[in-house]
Amino acid sequence: MKLQNKVCLVTGAASGIGKEIALTYAREGGKVVIADLNLAASQAVADGINAGGGSAMAVAMDVTSEDQVNTAVAAVARAWGGVDVLVSNAGIQIVHPIESYPFADWKKMLAIHLDGAFLTTKACIPHMYASGRGGSIIYMGSVHSKEASVLKSAYVTAKHGLIGLCKTVAKEGGVHNVRANVICPGFVRTPLVDKQIPEQAQALGISEADVIKKVMLKETVDGEFTTVQDVAEVALLFAGFESNALTGQSVVVSHGWFMQ
Repeated sequence: MKLQNKVCLVTGAASGIGKEIALTYAREGGKVVIADLNLAASQAVADGINAGGGSAMAVAMDVTSEDQVNTAVAAVARAWGGVDVLVSNAGIQIVHPIESYPFADWKKMLAIHLDGAFLTTKACIPHMYASGRGGSIIYMGSVHSKEASVLKSAYVTAKHGLIGLCKTVAKEGGVHNVRANVICPGFVRTPLVDKQIPEQAQALGISEADVIKKVMLKETVDGEFTTVQDVAEVALLFAGFESNALTGQSVVVSHGWFMQ
């Protein structure tokens, strides 16, 4: 088991990509913290892991609230002695043309994606330093960390910003054996993406089928969505890779949509 007894905190873990990462970590022996705005849903995921013989706890966390983040991380440290792996995964999507993008929505997007990544990193990294074991910080970027798409100014800006944060954390954390990396998925069929399909169809004046075929999957090599399992496998690689040889990197998981 690659993560035996490692304490792994995953934000936005009540559903979608975050949930799959949490389940994968639990199968690999990790002690998984299910952090999400929806505490009831988090508890259900944790209960399922515990019932299956794994180890999990649920915490309520609004990643834009410094108090909530600090309180939750402190509770995890009291219960399990620290944090070894952080997956900053919580995110939302709001699409508008740039000329009509509400400033409040812009600020909300940056707060969840960037402030959330910063606040969870700031809360968890002292525990990684103090343990002497180091740790792994994983940011959930996107192909939009590398490429732009129409209607997504805030999302593209935030996801590009995560790469800058990651590189800085990798530089600062290296002496303590704390690694930082970014996963950049293509389109994954989660509730977040399902919500975008009708929104983009309306905004672009095309059918939902054309949004999928001609917008979301147009640049892939096979017309396939990336799966939550695909992303979770890369998250497992980063979490279990204990050398500074792999830090400050961004890996694209997109069926060839973007090739480095």
